[in-house]
Amino acid sequence: MPATRPSSTPNPLPLDLGGLRASQQFSEARLKRRSVKDELRENLICRLKTREPIFPGIVGYEDTVVPQIINAVLSKQNFILLGLRGQAKSRILRALTAVLDERMPYVAGCEIRDNPYRPLCKRCRDLIAEKGDATPIAWLARDERYVEKLATPDVTVADLIGDLDPIKAARGGQDLSNELTMHYGLLPRANRGIFSINELPDLAGKIQVALFNIMQEGDVQIKGYPVRLMLDVALVFSANPEDYTARGKIVTPLKDRIGSEIRTHYPETLEEGIAITSQEAWSERGDIQTEVPQYVREIVEQVAFSARDDKRVDKRSGVSQRLPISTMELVISNAERRALAHCESLVLPRVSDLYAALPGITGKLELEYEGEMKGADVVVRELIRTAAGKTYDRYFADINTQQIEQWFNLGGAVKFDDDQPTAAALNDLKEIQGLFEKLSAVGVKTSDLPQRVVAAAEFLLEGMVAHRKLTRSEERGYSSPEKVQRKQERMDPEGDYQDWQQQQRRTRRGGLN
Repeated sequence: MPATRPSSTPNPLPLDLGGLRASQQFSEARLKRRSVKDELRENLICRLKTREPIFPGIVGYEDTVVPQIINAVLSKQNFILLGLRGQAKSRILRALTAVLDERMPYVAGCEIRDNPYRPLCKRCRDLIAEKGDATPIAWLARDERYVEKLATPDVTVADLIGDLDPIKAARGGQDLSNELTMHYGLLPRANRGIFSINELPDLAGKIQVALFNIMQEGDVQIKGYPVRLMLDVALVFSANPEDYTARGKIVTPLKDRIGSEIRTHYPETLEEGIAITSQEAWSERGDIQTEVPQYVREIVEQVAFSARDDKRVDKRSGVSQRLPISTMELVISNAERRALAHCESLVLPRVSDLYAALPGITGKLELEYEGEMKGADVVVRELIRTAAGKTYDRYFADINTQQIEQWFNLGGAVKFDDDQPTAAALNDLKEIQGLFEKLSAVGVKTSDLPQRVVAAAEFLLEGMVAHRKLTRSEERGYSSPEKVQRKQERMDPEGDYQDWQQQQRRTRRGGLN
């Protein structure tokens, strides 16, 4: 008889209380007194020792926010992330589940995921007393132990804590004061896990009072009946500083019971912002090759940085990191549309594609009075021009563009159009004397693909517009600013007045007829 091979499958998880007690990993001595905050602390210590990343994908917080979160978890504290919109607060809170155990046992069928060794609800206590080691056990994955609630003014105590269920009482023949008649809310259902509340100040004051009472003392009154629930839960919150004055506030007793208030922030350097946008934006479209030049990435990110410093943009509201992410996606889409229209095999965005991405920018800016007077479109166009100028200086600050300026001053002009194939645009650019040799500053040669050459040339011309060496029309036509000025100087005010008088006389004669 042939020898049987040993099974390569791991030992199955225990399915009853007896098997759980016999297990070394899930023994009573290990799990009975181990709270979820103890679990987070122990697993975090292991990660720190092995130097595993705590929050993979979170860029720019390594030396600021992450150490403060680690300190709060090591201290077994509840904490709040305080910051403007688009600063990855919710993403960080959701990433905390990675520090939980991979699997957690609980009494099968329990609504509040009771610890088999220390059950809270009467149903589980009665079940264990009746079945003993035969009590069925179920398992929760770490992602299932995260419960999130967006705070809104209409949230009630019943939503968060629970309510008495008269139908359940009638079916079971129970008195309403019996805890078996309770329908649990979100917080009890997050027992032995992480409970997150986003935009905490939007929660009504009386709901905040019920929240801190059950998290600190473990009791709450529901419709006059005292209910005691010694829940095991890690509470984390997020809030926007603007909300403290605009919509609500955190009541003082709750704020006092939150262990740490951790401030988040926007990317501190352009490189950090580019890394975040590159990570989050949908740039690889799959069906067609896409290439985004580095200077385009810098300009897109610089728009957000310039907006955060602009006095016409509301600083209290902030400029979300979603702005450069959505802008980058629209920039690539406009280049993709152009490539598809001309059957080109490479999608390569240009600086002018940012103007096609205006809808992705205007909706993410809250303007001050001065900005509202000018209009969002005007403000955004100026931000793009400023961003192009700053990026231009990083590449072409030491480049002499006098020969290019002279070509335009002598009457030269060039116009870009999405309806124009890249090859045709390249032929127009060849007329500009001294242009192509300057593109080496961005690593582009004349022998490169036409899309790269045209995009780099447009970047150079756009930067010259930002520094008022050239002028650019709304139809993407580049010409000499002196030519436009001479045209304005040739305009005769007296001649214009005579033309107006003649027009008025013709109008009156037409009316008499």
